Amino acid sequence: MIELRYPFTETAVRALRAGDVVRVSGRVCTGRDRFHKFLADGGTCPVDLRDGALFHCGPVAVPEGDGWRIAAAGPTTSIREEPYEAATIERLGLRVLIGKGGMGADTLEACRRFGCVYLQAVGGAAALTAQRIKRVIGVHFLQAFGATEACWEWEVEGLEAVVGMDAHGEDLFARVREASAARLEALGKEEA
Repeated sequence: MIELRYPFTETAVRALRAGDVVRVSGRVCTGRDRFHKFLADGGTCPVDLRDGALFHCGPVAVPEGDGWRIAAAGPTTSIREEPYEAATIERLGLRVLIGKGGMGADTLEACRRFGCVYLQAVGGAAALTAQRIKRVIGVHFLQAFGATEACWEWEVEGLEAVVGMDAHGEDLFARVREASAARLEALGKEEA
């Protein structure tokens, strides 16, 4: 398992390969549909995400004392951000995206050009993922976007994920699709 700690350097990110298992630690921010659209429309990011991570996640946040506790933090389907993500990577200097289900060709190309990776987090384990969040640093756009669409800023420790798209243009999801298609074709020939 490869340790990946914030700030995420281009050197560390470019050393990763599709299929590598990583543990992410340090500052991670969330961003879903409304956040991406806001940025695409010219909005200013409330946090510096250069050499940072953006998690496609709509957490369940519970008020606790003067702050928040994250009770659940499951990844959201990332392909919804495809229309925005390449420009977001370039504009903000992102190094790490976290989500589920993969992304498209434009994001893959931006990862290759700018030194970013897309990490596949485990879906269906939101309560376990929340245990990796050590503290809420801040929350932005809570009133404007609501809790699940707000930009949450967290300190995480040991968030495990698999490199789905690397900075060399390799796409683990494409490999799986190709292998599945080849196997399906072979099965069809066996039955014929």
